[in-house]
Amino acid sequence: MFIIALIMIHINSLNKSFGGQNIFKDASFIISKGEKLGLVGRNGSGKSTLLKIISGEESFDSGSVEIPKNYKIGFLKQHISFTEPNALEECIKVLPTEKKFEDFRVKKILSGLGFSDDDFFKSPNSFSGGYQLRIELCKVLVQSPDLLLLDEPTNYLDLPSVRWLKKFLGSFKSEVLIITHDRKFMDDVCNQIIGITRERIKKVKGSTSKYYDQLITEDEIYERTRLNQDKKRSEIESFVERFKAKASKAKQAQSRLKLLDKMGSFEKLAVEKSMGLNFRFKEIKSKYFAEIRNLSFGYEAIPLFSNLSFDIEKGDSIGIIGKNGRGKSTLLNLLGGILNPKNGNITYAKDVEIGHFGQTNVLNLNEDNTIIEEIENSNELLTSSESRAIAGSLLFEGDLAQKKIKVLSGGEKNRVLLGKIIGTPCNLLLLDEPTNHLDMESIEILKKEIAFFEGVSIVVTHSEDFLNGLVNKLIYFQNDNAYFFNGTYDDFLEKVGWEDTVNITKNSKSKLSRKDLKKLRAELIAQRSIETRHLKKIVNDLEKSIETNESLISSLEKKLLTATENGDQSDIFDITTKIGKLNEEIENLFIELEHSSTELDDINAIFEDKLSQLDDN
Repeated sequence: MFIIALIMIHINSLNKSFGGQNIFKDASFIISKGEKLGLVGRNGSGKSTLLKIISGEESFDSGSVEIPKNYKIGFLKQHISFTEPNALEECIKVLPTEKKFEDFRVKKILSGLGFSDDDFFKSPNSFSGGYQLRIELCKVLVQSPDLLLLDEPTNYLDLPSVRWLKKFLGSFKSEVLIITHDRKFMDDVCNQIIGITRERIKKVKGSTSKYYDQLITEDEIYERTRLNQDKKRSEIESFVERFKAKASKAKQAQSRLKLLDKMGSFEKLAVEKSMGLNFRFKEIKSKYFAEIRNLSFGYEAIPLFSNLSFDIEKGDSIGIIGKNGRGKSTLLNLLGGILNPKNGNITYAKDVEIGHFGQTNVLNLNEDNTIIEEIENSNELLTSSESRAIAGSLLFEGDLAQKKIKVLSGGEKNRVLLGKIIGTPCNLLLLDEPTNHLDMESIEILKKEIAFFEGVSIVVTHSEDFLNGLVNKLIYFQNDNAYFFNGTYDDFLEKVGWEDTVNITKNSKSKLSRKDLKKLRAELIAQRSIETRHLKKIVNDLEKSIETNESLISSLEKKLLTATENGDQSDIFDITTKIGKLNEEIENLFIELEHSSTELDDINAIFEDKLSQLDDN
């Protein structure tokens, strides 16, 4: 007996176009109760448009979007408008009248997003743009909507706030649909991936890796089938052309001609372009790039950091991490020579050449120049064809490269700045939040190119995924100062950790004897085992059934290729029908698995909470 999950939103045969260009073509998918979905796709594929359509802010050409009556949608919008005198009251105003007293919930969320107790009573308009967006995010989260629509919620969050938001969404009981370029964040929060590719929407159970792997596999099967079909068609056409005029072969030629008419056609898959990056390395003899000693900086009476010392060596990739407003970008600007230190020294080797990507540099782009002109101005030795090649690698192909800087979006300006850095030979990359406004595919390419770069990279980022496997050293801002750490980000989490986590550990006091704690823990674990035993068996059986059906589909797909090669339309129809039924059965099994897994997770969460309370004693 299948347990059917409640369908909360049903999008069916959605069509949407802008200026004659298709965004969605007969796109369909469902959002079931309790699902947390990550939305992926190339920049410009329609991710933000889809969120606006679901929220009702954007119209569509045809199809349907079915949403239950009284179903409340919370949408993090980029448009900001404040009416209350302070941040706390601005967030409280969105609560219904009967819940206005629940200001503790607002304070908890604001604290998680990086606001201090003093910040609660400051004017919302006094904060930076990034913190104003956090206030808007708090207003969405505190309403506990049925569906959370979040468009790049991590863009203006620092790492501690990203970690808090991840935990918050993990315990959120209703539906979530997130656009984020942070792959680890998406995988940690979401249990389903929705991808927009070639104007259609595909939904896959599991992680982003499973989605992309499945996409590649399906494309490969389609392409092999298309090539086999083309080959068969060519052979039939050749036979008909050779023998249609011969009386002895005329009947066979006509038969083949009818078969040709019945054969379906496979269009060649559209190629989705990827951003290309290839930093130009300038040779340097010195092993040591720079020596930083007793570096201090601050504004007037507000010190940001003091007595920071570290060395930069060839092959280093250094991450700069910490809460926003603590001085990460300031440190990068000091290293780039844009600011001068209050005290201390930065001594570079004589052959060091810097490529600096930062907001200050973006503002220095000439608004009246074209993209090509800006790239050409980065290096007088660049030829016109080289500049065009760089522009094309950043997805500014053909006439797009002639667009003026002043008409570009923030993300497009960032790509132009990357183009200027690519065009200039350097050996020290200073990168301030380089992943903002890039899609996942482009971020993977950027991370790989930084890893392959022969010089040194110093990166400010709030993405744990970007840090992992890239940096070998860190500068971290904590406890009102900056510190050097010689190790990876995982090493940092293990040996230092974020100050909020450290405080919790330090403040824990033992209230029960070790013997009592051990006994209570054993009782809870035994009780959890009893209550979850039946559900674990159901989940295990469902997973085995899914694996069996997926194995059957794999075998049938091989038979389908053979049938296609032989042009056996009867077999093609029968096999395709069987595959369709198996896919439908798998979908039903996944629905039941989702329901049982959620129930199992809920029970485990209750016991984990009880065990955690024991650990706090």
